[in-house]
Amino acid sequence: MNFYISTTGIKKLTISNSAALKPPTPPPPPSTAPNRRIYTRSILPLLLTLAIVLPFCFLRIAFFVLESAAACSSSIDCSGWTLFSGNDDASSRLREEFLRLMVDSKESGSVGSGDGDGVGSFNELVKDTISKPQDMRAFAFKTKAMLQAMEQKLKSARKRESLYWHLASHGIPKGLHCLSLKLAEEYAVNAKARARLPQPEYVSRLTDPFFRHVVLLTDNILAASVVVSSTVWNSADPRKLVFHIVTDKKTYTPMHAWFATNSVHDSVVVEVKGLHQFDWSEDVNSRVHDMFEIHRSIWKRYYNDFKEANFGFDGEDQTQLDVLSPTSLSLLNHLRIYLHKLFPDLKKVVFLDDDIVVQHDMSSLWDMDLGGNVVGAVLDSSCGDGCCPGRTYSHYLNFSHPLISSNFNPDRCAWLHGMNIFDLEAWRKMNITSKYHQWLKHNLNSGLSLWLPGELAPSLMAFEGHMYPIDSSWHVAGLGERPLKIISKEILQDAAVVHFSGPAKPWLEIGSPEREEGLARLQPLRINLDKNMIAIESEF
Repeated sequence: MNFYISTTGIKKLTISNSAALKPPTPPPPPSTAPNRRIYTRSILPLLLTLAIVLPFCFLRIAFFVLESAAACSSSIDCSGWTLFSGNDDASSRLREEFLRLMVDSKESGSVGSGDGDGVGSFNELVKDTISKPQDMRAFAFKTKAMLQAMEQKLKSARKRESLYWHLASHGIPKGLHCLSLKLAEEYAVNAKARARLPQPEYVSRLTDPFFRHVVLLTDNILAASVVVSSTVWNSADPRKLVFHIVTDKKTYTPMHAWFATNSVHDSVVVEVKGLHQFDWSEDVNSRVHDMFEIHRSIWKRYYNDFKEANFGFDGEDQTQLDVLSPTSLSLLNHLRIYLHKLFPDLKKVVFLDDDIVVQHDMSSLWDMDLGGNVVGAVLDSSCGDGCCPGRTYSHYLNFSHPLISSNFNPDRCAWLHGMNIFDLEAWRKMNITSKYHQWLKHNLNSGLSLWLPGELAPSLMAFEGHMYPIDSSWHVAGLGERPLKIISKEILQDAAVVHFSGPAKPWLEIGSPEREEGLARLQPLRINLDKNMIAIESEF
């Protein structure tokens, strides 16, 4: 007889014979395998959940600490705050509190944090905040102090950059200075350098209206050579060209020596004449002297105002810095208004500045009918027809004065100087130079406040109503401005004349194409310019 007792307790007793009965199978012990499977499946989601929740909790706690430090005066005040309150609401409160503290720091007149410590960079600010626990107010004061210090440094750097650019744009490169000295020596020792210009057999062409007369007023030998050579090389018939170069007394001998010893073309006539060689009447000399003195007074007035003012980096200050350049006091620039006196026997001339490069034939300019007007010029509208990208009359004239506002339209586009066709007969008939002097007297009587220094503003006023607009493809200007004007490659290549108006002249280091990424557009033009300069650079 066998006894079987259940493992769960003695609930019943079974007695049986071993032969007749088999003992009941005891219940299997509980298995641990299912529990292990359940644990393995749960661990990965748990880890993912913690990875998401813990950073969020960390950020919420950080915001909670900042907000409580800024807005709570005690723990009772913050008892209503909840850790997981709306994120937008908390961020909004934090932003408003930070702005309020920034405004308070401005009104207090202090830019420091109150402890005398300053920070010079964002990294220093972060390091200081971590090493010295502080409230929101101290953080706001230090942040504002850092931003104001950085702003002052930026303004100072921009001011220095503008002044250095201004000085660099009006200095004389060493190469140009040495070129003048060497040519002056050549004029003294070489009889060929003193040869008559032009040769006697070509003197009659100087006043012959059949030929195409080009006028330059310059003291830059290199620039004059580039203008003459580029005009000749791109002319359909260079034998008809006659160049009249007017320069000052100190540049006359080197200028004469250069063109006497370097012929651009066998049949091209070049005349070089110094201002001291003109035989003008006493009345004309007196008027020129008065004109120049008034321009000098205008320059001095703006210069004194500029010195006393706190120079910044806005557009108005930059414009005043540009107009105070030494070229505003150049007698050669101001003598443009006396072209009809400089060449009394000529009827029509093309005037070219010394900072231009000719790319195409200009023969049709001399055949152009100006419709009775005095000057043919391109309007400053390189962006297309009907637009005026900044060069309006308001850019040159003071329209706050009633004498200006009652006679001119501030939104009218100004026409470009530097490549113009002049009808000198119409000039004399319209008394353009007399109108110019009248406006000079008005400006003198108005305290020299009608326009900025320079010859452009009074020229616009004197030629008002006597300008004939020509196609914009004749003249593209602004290639020496800063920042560089955005002009398409097609417009540059199609332009008959490209003008480096502005401080960045091509013979200066700041005129290099590498100075701005946008100047890559000028690479074909640069090749053309280098081709015109190569003879001069190889000579010296």
